[in-house]
Amino acid sequence: MRFARSALSAAALTALALGTTTALAAPASAVPNTTPQKVCGSAYRTVNSAAIGSLGTVYLTYNASNGENCVVTIRNSPGAAVDMALWIEVPDTSERGEDYGRYTSYAGPAYVYGKGHCVDWGGGISNVHVQVHNSNCGARKEHRVTEVR
Repeated sequence: MRFARSALSAAALTALALGTTTALAAPASAVPNTTPQKVCGSAYRTVNSAAIGSLGTVYLTYNASNGENCVVTIRNSPGAAVDMALWIEVPDTSERGEDYGRYTSYAGPAYVYGKGHCVDWGGGISNVHVQVHNSNCGARKEHRVTEVR
């Protein structure tokens, strides 16, 4: 215990001396217990998802009680902040939501009302992006595109 406390103190002092703002950050291998429901809300159920390469997943969720969709992008291995993004649009109404920035674990949420409408949505982590068009609208076939930029 004494060694662990000394090591943590030394790490904290070194980090402070170097001017970093997070002296004792969680290691990059520590995966937080993040789910789409924790980000969007417990009433939202996952209705679709798309892998963003091996980096993470963008989730489309839906709340049947209010007719809203929510999108969130979650990394597989949180760590240092990287570029992350998500977007959702209801083409019939032009309602749109988005989020982008540098995040350590997840981007989002973004909400749109989508009851009875097709939705277009997608997300990205670093240089890998996925787009899903004509999603969750019955007989229409959805179209997925994954790009590495």
